Amino acid sequence: MDERTGPDDRTLYIDHEDGETGTKGPFYVVYVDADRESRWGYFCGNCETFNNAMDPMGRIRCNDCSNLRKAEEWDAAHE
Repeated sequence: MDERTGPDDRTLYIDHEDGETGTKGPFYVVYVDADRESRWGYFCGNCETFNNAMDPMGRIRCNDCSNLRKAEEWDAAHE
C-alpha cells in the first residue's frame, strides 16, 4: 500500500490492488490504517487526489478531474 498525507495532514493508505473502474482512471480504496481495518474513502488514480464524493447510488465523482464511476445499482425511474 502507498502511504500519503491526506486532508488535515492525516496519514492515509492507498490500496492499489483494490479499486473501482472510472471513466478516466481507477478509484483506489483508502484506509486510515495499514492493516486495512478502517476504510476512509477513495483516491482518484487519474489526477491523484482524495477530493471526490460518492452519492447514495454508489456513483463516485472526482471533484478535480470529473473522473466518474457509474452507479452500482440504478433505477430507471431516476433517469
